[in-house]
Amino acid sequence: MTGRSELNGFVARCRFMEISRIQLEKFMQQVSELAAITTLVKVGLLRPYLKKSEAFNIYGRKNIERWLEQGLITPRKDGNHSAAWRLDRVELETIAKAISIYHCLPP
Repeated sequence: MTGRSELNGFVARCRFMEISRIQLEKFMQQVSELAAITTLVKVGLLRPYLKKSEAFNIYGRKNIERWLEQGLITPRKDGNHSAAWRLDRVELETIAKAISIYHCLPP
């Protein structure tokens, strides 16, 4: 089976999995939100970086620490040893959305 879609009862199939309409909607919502955030950053309406404390508040301390440990996100410093860490907003959102999408897909 290479791929098909049924409109009645909507089921999307591809070679590897079958997803429901609800799963597809959740996927599209996550992708749309990521695209919106990326666009807002690129046009300058959102700051491209978050302070570490801001990231902790938005994504959770344990998540940020785990993502740093796993090398999924890269901290940036402006100056010497006393400079504060900055984390790329789009990088954080991409990881968060990817995890969210992973959890809504079938096993």
